[in-house]
Amino acid sequence: MKVQDTPEEWQVVATATPFTGNKTSVRTDDVVMPDGSVARRDYQVHPGSVAVLALDDQDRVLVLRQYRHPVRQKLWEIPAGLLDVPGENPLHAAQRELYEEAHAKAGEWRVLADVYPTPGGCDEAVRIFLAGDLADAEGDRFAVSEEEADMELARVPLDELVRGVLAGELHNTCLVVGVLSLVAARAGDGVEALRPADAPWPARPFEA
Repeated sequence: MKVQDTPEEWQVVATATPFTGNKTSVRTDDVVMPDGSVARRDYQVHPGSVAVLALDDQDRVLVLRQYRHPVRQKLWEIPAGLLDVPGENPLHAAQRELYEEAHAKAGEWRVLADVYPTPGGCDEAVRIFLAGDLADAEGDRFAVSEEEADMELARVPLDELVRGVLAGELHNTCLVVGVLSLVAARAGDGVEALRPADAPWPARPFEA
């Protein structure tokens, strides 16, 4: 048996959207269960996101420290952001986020991992890229506001981040998945075997 997630959709007999926000909304579906009963499921509808594990030539990862109000913590994270336009090319979005949040660019891109961070309560899909051959971006820095105005930027050795993840000191999903995926890739077939940056993404189909 091949261990692989597969598409499936159970019958929805009623649906409603009790809340619509600026970027996301909440949907309520009445779903037919395998035994014929109907269960109500509330979940967040999300446009999807991209994240970038940007690695420099000293094996350091570009990370940001940002306040996250729902968990009341400042978290160390990797650059990330929403897919603002339906059908947006995720690589283009990742390149934009790397520029806006870190004023950096990368010459090498691969897909590191695709994840559903909280599939029990949200339909968000995230594509995490590995970016190499880093350089400073040209021009002025992108103007930031709100929580992003307080962000800190650092380059941290990969090994230190791995230690922090396993010690329970680092919690951001994209950072944790990205860091451990890179270590696993290096221990397996190598970074060269990772999917190309334009690999298909069924969770969020996009135009080339």
